Amino acid sequence: MPTDREDRNVLRFHIRRRGHAPRQRLAEPAQFGGRPGEIRIPGPHPDAPAYSGLDGDQTLQLVVPEASDRERIAILEDRREIYERDYLPSVKPLEGAREVLRILAEQGGRIALATDCKGLSFTRHMSLLDSRDYIAATACGDDLDHGKPDPRLVGIALRKLGLAGSQTVMVGDTPYDAEAGIEAGTKAAGVLTGGFSADVLADAGCFAVARDLSALLPNLLSGVGGRDPSQSDWLRSA
Repeated sequence: MPTDREDRNVLRFHIRRRGHAPRQRLAEPAQFGGRPGEIRIPGPHPDAPAYSGLDGDQTLQLVVPEASDRERIAILEDRREIYERDYLPSVKPLEGAREVLRILAEQGGRIALATDCKGLSFTRHMSLLDSRDYIAATACGDDLDHGKPDPRLVGIALRKLGLAGSQTVMVGDTPYDAEAGIEAGTKAAGVLTGGFSADVLADAGCFAVARDLSALLPNLLSGVGGRDPSQSDWLRSA
């Protein structure tokens, strides 16, 4: 979903076991007080940026391997509540995203959004993007519980578009987006808005990498690979 991710690096868990499913808290390290029965992870977790964009349950299995299935479900539910309450109201669409979608659609492209975002967050993001006229299909967390790099979400988007993977390009800002697309049979292209370097995205299989969606547009229209082409004058005249 082309929106800012304010909660990207706040992977901080404060989990209490009191006979019920634990609750997640965004907490500073000083708040971890060594109470009996706690799972304590000093935050922010050093690997949090590397897991940005990874399926939430997979992230927890890596960061909190001792947490049970029930505990992970509770953590993810709390994370959703915190994000929707504290961060979602301030989310803004990435600059130029709507214009890129407009140009692609007017050039005959068929566009689908594939995101594990769901519910209120998905509705809010779609409203901010204001591009329903240009988006032919969506596949979101309400359709499937498995996030990227699992390719099934991309597969749902392809089926809704009625296109083969070989006819499409998966665009994302994490290596997990690229992996999901390639596994589903698409090409992959990357942008640098997700905190990952061009080398990481290229290593994940992206045929083109650019600083943002506007800079990537010439690659998408031409199918030619490259890194961060100069495009500002071209885009203004498109």
